[in-house]
Amino acid sequence: MTDEYWMQYAIKLAAKAEEQGEVPVGAVLVKDGVMLSEGWNQMISLNDPSAHAEMQAIRAASALVGNYRLPDCTLYVTLEPCSMCAGVMVHSRIKKVVFGASDLKTGAAGSVLNLLQHHCFNHQVEIVPGVLAQQCAAQLSGFFQRRRAEHKALKRTRPQAD
Repeated sequence: MTDEYWMQYAIKLAAKAEEQGEVPVGAVLVKDGVMLSEGWNQMISLNDPSAHAEMQAIRAASALVGNYRLPDCTLYVTLEPCSMCAGVMVHSRIKKVVFGASDLKTGAAGSVLNLLQHHCFNHQVEIVPGVLAQQCAAQLSGFFQRRRAEHKALKRTRPQAD
C-alpha cells in the first residue's frame, strides 16, 4: 500500500478527532504494510496535553508488541510532528515518519527545527513531508475557520454590559 493510502486513513482518523471537538490530526503506525495502531488527537477529551495523535498511536503499538521500541515502523500523520512527538519517535526508534501538512509554528520535522534527524541523537528518523499536504492543510484550516466563526457568533449573542 502507498503513502497516499495510509495518509487517507490518517485523514479519516483526523475527522474522528474533529467529531470529538479536537483539533483534527490523525496518525497510523504501519509495519511491513500492516497497520499496528492508530491514533487521533484526544487532549481535550482525556485532559492530557500529551494525547496527540502520534502519541496515541505509538502508545497503542508499544502495548501491542510489548516493547517501547518500534524499529522498521512508519508513522503516517496528517500534521508535522511537534517536538514532544518527535522526541518520542526518536526514543521509540521509529524508522520513518510521513506527514501531510507542515506546521510553521511548532513543526519539529524541518519547519521550525528538525529533532528527528539531529546529529547528536543516537537515532535519526527518515522524513517524508507533504504527502496529501493540501488535503491535510484544508482539513485543519477548515476546522479553525469554523471555530473562529463559532466564537464570533457566540460573542454576538452575548448581552453587552452597560
